[in-house]
Amino acid sequence: MNFKDFNFSKKLEEGLKMMEFNNPTPIQKKAVPLIQQNSDLIAIAQTGTGKTAAFVLPILDKLAKESTQSNQVNTIIIAPTRELAKQIDRQVEGFAYFTNSTSFPIYGGGTGLEFEHQKEALKKGTDIIICTPGRLLAHLDFNYFNTSKIKHFVLDEADRMLDMGFYDDIIRIYKSLPKNVQILLFSATMPNKIRTLANKILKNPKRISLSISQPAVGIKQLAYLCHENQKIETLQKIINTNFKRLNQILIFASSIKNVKKINYILLAKGIKSSEMHSGLNQDLREKTINDFKNKKNKILIATDILSRGIDINGIDLVINYEVPNDPEDYIHRIGRTARAKKKGTAITLVSHQQKQNFLKIEKFVKNKIHRIII
Repeated sequence: MNFKDFNFSKKLEEGLKMMEFNNPTPIQKKAVPLIQQNSDLIAIAQTGTGKTAAFVLPILDKLAKESTQSNQVNTIIIAPTRELAKQIDRQVEGFAYFTNSTSFPIYGGGTGLEFEHQKEALKKGTDIIICTPGRLLAHLDFNYFNTSKIKHFVLDEADRMLDMGFYDDIIRIYKSLPKNVQILLFSATMPNKIRTLANKILKNPKRISLSISQPAVGIKQLAYLCHENQKIETLQKIINTNFKRLNQILIFASSIKNVKKINYILLAKGIKSSEMHSGLNQDLREKTINDFKNKKNKILIATDILSRGIDINGIDLVINYEVPNDPEDYIHRIGRTARAKKKGTAITLVSHQQKQNFLKIEKFVKNKIHRIII
């Protein structure tokens, strides 16, 4: 099967050809026809499966085939973070390059001028807006955003948004939309709170589940068993051993405090690194992630703000400074490497206190991870 089988508009097909998109992924094969049929949809699929294209492409196709422009917003895509909203917007721009469709990211943390630009995009009717929940509500509190022509409401990383406490915000946004809006819910997992949300807002939804909670086959998984006070030295040795042969290294820590500590110590040891967490202002977060994506900085230490949704090519090594509490978080963290069928390595530093959590992960991935005793 290839993208021609979806009967997309010629202009959309030109964009796919330019981006070298030839064959759809499993989530795209299943989701695109259902969205074309205007069905509500619950799609369970992990990051890296091509889910953004799965909902963006059929929406762009509908826009391309419409005979008239309403000059009002057609589609709202909700994402949990500013970084993910911007990433989705960049993908929309690429797919829509040869069409007349427009998109605009709307998120918080910017200046008053940025808020005004967002306001103009909403008033003039940008086709697709990609928003964080809080900032969209800030605009909805005024009367200049006409939601009467919204045809698609997409929730991306829905489970993560609920984990972040956005349930009430999502319901408030939903209540402002037309009753016949098509709702597409994409999530990596299907906990009870997702079922509750789906039952409340979706209408006879179709269901797709590709949620195979297993690491990509290209990831070599290792566990370094060590004492807590050996972790920094072990981390430094791993970096020094692999630094020259690797493109980029991503280190996860479970708290902002530990991210700062690791970054401070590595810099003091002469190892250039940077940190990424919610404690940074938005401009610095944006610069940090762009520097890492553009390979200006080889080592990034981050909280779980980067564990899901963010697609960065070229990460060869992921290091878990601590064992994640949730096995799903482990899957998402190490999934930052070995993307697009490439290979990568994931190393987890396991202290005695964290051994039980580590055993849960092994049970979850149905595999005994190779251990190295320090």
